[in-house]
Amino acid sequence: MNYDDFADLYDHQYDLYRDDLHFYGQLAERVGGDVLEIGSGTGRVTAYLARRGAQVTGLEPSGGMIRYAQQRATREGLSLNIVQGDVKTFALEQKFALCIAPFNAFMHLYTPNEQLQAIENIHSHLHPGGQLVFDLSVPRYGATNTVRHEGETFYTDGQRTDVFLVQRHDEVKQGIVTEYYADTTQPDGTLKRRHYTLTQRYYTRYEVEWLLRCGGFESPRVTGSFQGGPLDAMSDTMVFQTRRKG
Repeated sequence: MNYDDFADLYDHQYDLYRDDLHFYGQLAERVGGDVLEIGSGTGRVTAYLARRGAQVTGLEPSGGMIRYAQQRATREGLSLNIVQGDVKTFALEQKFALCIAPFNAFMHLYTPNEQLQAIENIHSHLHPGGQLVFDLSVPRYGATNTVRHEGETFYTDGQRTDVFLVQRHDEVKQGIVTEYYADTTQPDGTLKRRHYTLTQRYYTRYEVEWLLRCGGFESPRVTGSFQGGPLDAMSDTMVFQTRRKG
């Protein structure tokens, strides 16, 4: 998916998502030191951490997303440091006390080689003992090949945009492909449709644990929500907290 073409829609869709903000904000305060955010998108988490005084650097591959993040910074009177780059290959001179990857950022790594390359690259950008913390959705999906409207409706400049989606699930490759259809109705009744495809690779708990160990990290603490508690059959989110060895 090319996020450049749909950065505006992404910003609308997730601007009000707040479930993870308090968790990552408290984490940054507790750890102290510089923070690296993987997949900073349009700056939702980045700006929140910056408002709380954290020294945060965002990493984001999409130039379009970064432009929206900088617009957010202007609106909120902030200065955000966001670097355009790929988690597998970015190279910064700075090392960090904490790296976070909120909101399924690692689900854009599709093969074991890509996943390990990313984890090892993050490892090289952390101080010894530095923390890596991220969340992933529990792989539980609704009906496939069915058009769904999940309550996403936006109103801007007299226009109404409704977002519909269709999902396809590939259990062999642990993949989920989501086709989004954004239908915008103009004041005169004219309808304009935009379409984009989001391909993600989901994870199971124990493969993530092995991935982290192979990448030079300690065995992680795993919880089933941002509030803590065990990962169980009712959990929607897996939260992993680990440290760089050495």
